[in-house]
Amino acid sequence: MKLLKQTKILLIGASTGGPSEIEKIINSLPLLQNTLVLIAQHMPKLFLENFAKTLQRKSANALVSSLENRVLQEGNIYLCEESIVVDAKSLVFKKPREKGFYNPDIEILFNSFVALAREYELMAVILTGIGTDGSKAALSLSQEGARVLTEDAEHSIVDGMPSAVRKNVPNAESYSLDKIIEEIGEFCV
Repeated sequence: MKLLKQTKILLIGASTGGPSEIEKIINSLPLLQNTLVLIAQHMPKLFLENFAKTLQRKSANALVSSLENRVLQEGNIYLCEESIVVDAKSLVFKKPREKGFYNPDIEILFNSFVALAREYELMAVILTGIGTDGSKAALSLSQEGARVLTEDAEHSIVDGMPSAVRKNVPNAESYSLDKIIEEIGEFCV
């Protein structure tokens, strides 16, 4: 099943401090109709499986793992259990050619959507975390018309990744988590 042109794509990347923030975001989402959500939370695969179970218990939406050869569908939330890309032509999950530094790697996931940023309404969100993962891909997405949000320095648990996005992406919007949740809610309707 090919995504419809009015499909919206929400990308979320997080690291240290991210699980509680992602849980708040997932719990706040309306029933998704024409939106799909992809989450890359730095975490070992074993812990990600348990995290997925926790998220699913409280979510109104289907939470699906990003297995290789799985086709993306509207209305699903995909939690990446390992570094993965999305084939821009077939909209199917594929294993990346190179292994990322993180599990899952935000740069790798986000970069696979750069080719889709002009076709679909796309929002990329970088939450709390150490390092710079996702900042280069966020710039590429922004240059292709995607909206980029990140946490502001005052509210971020760990400001490494958000700070890198604020420095690297000139038009990145910087908000508290509550405001990000509000913006995501408006995006998903």
